[in-house]
Amino acid sequence: MKICIIGGGGAIGGMLAVRLARSGNEVTVVARGATLEAIRKNGLKLITYEHPEGLGGDVLIVDSVADAGIQDLVILGVKAHQLSPIAHLLPNIIGPETVVIPMQNGIPFWYFQRHGGEFENRIVETVDPNGTIMKAIDPKQIIGCVVYPAAVTMAPGIIKHVEGNRFPIGELDGTTTPRAQRISDTFIAAGFKSPILENIRSEIWLKLWGNMTFNPVSALTHATLIEICQHPLTRELAHDMMVEAQDVAHRLGITFRLGIEKRIEGAEKVGRHKTSMLQDVEAGRGLEVDALLGAVIELGTIVGVPTPRLKAVYALTSLLGQSIDDAKAGLSLTRPGNQH
Repeated sequence: MKICIIGGGGAIGGMLAVRLARSGNEVTVVARGATLEAIRKNGLKLITYEHPEGLGGDVLIVDSVADAGIQDLVILGVKAHQLSPIAHLLPNIIGPETVVIPMQNGIPFWYFQRHGGEFENRIVETVDPNGTIMKAIDPKQIIGCVVYPAAVTMAPGIIKHVEGNRFPIGELDGTTTPRAQRISDTFIAAGFKSPILENIRSEIWLKLWGNMTFNPVSALTHATLIEICQHPLTRELAHDMMVEAQDVAHRLGITFRLGIEKRIEGAEKVGRHKTSMLQDVEAGRGLEVDALLGAVIELGTIVGVPTPRLKAVYALTSLLGQSIDDAKAGLSLTRPGNQH
């Protein structure tokens, strides 16, 4: 399969690129800056528990989307706020039969596409202002995906797989199609678990439930998951934020296969782990606050569900992100025992 990964030099994109290339696919990675130069010089390397010396992948590296050509599969591996600026380039690599898999955290830009019901084709303005992304991609070519693995970038072009290997996918209308089966088979052949789900949106909400809670709270407090869950006030706040999100999801026909306390207990068991948003704060990177919180608040407004706690945390985290952008610097509190 001919596969292009936009953001393929990042943690998740890089892991996918190496694995997919090693399983026999023709993989093109779009990257820029130091990552582009490092991969051109030394190739792309994936460090795993089984292979601490690193696995290489035979990938083609380009700095322009237009140079990649028409693909069988396009994986959008950049963060949610990075999609709009490149949306106009996507038609260069998307042909009539191309499948597009967005891999962003949070509420996706395609949420109401092929959704059915009263909100069919509605644009989620928080993550896709003016429908810029949807104008560039035919919704019929999109397959949804939830990203569960954790990986980190050790250095430009060097990715370390931390844990997890699940990439569940699903057609936006819930059908099981030959193309979804082909994508699933391709991911499985590369060493991942990739079941086809009838309701990919429910899976998105389940992951989002934790991300929209623990990520911003950790970014604001510089606390790890276990610290947030064991501090009575932040545990209560996490619970109340999840209740608000659950109410929004229920209005949209979503059910959760886990209860709130089970979800919090699961996060607590992860231990002294820094969330990805806290790592972004420390590194001075942009924060995914709109996709994780802003879009949920927008959906709440659409279905008439108040979200006061989500709005408060969103306001604070948005200002933190703006401060980081203005200062062009990160902020880190050195605390014993914290882990990346």
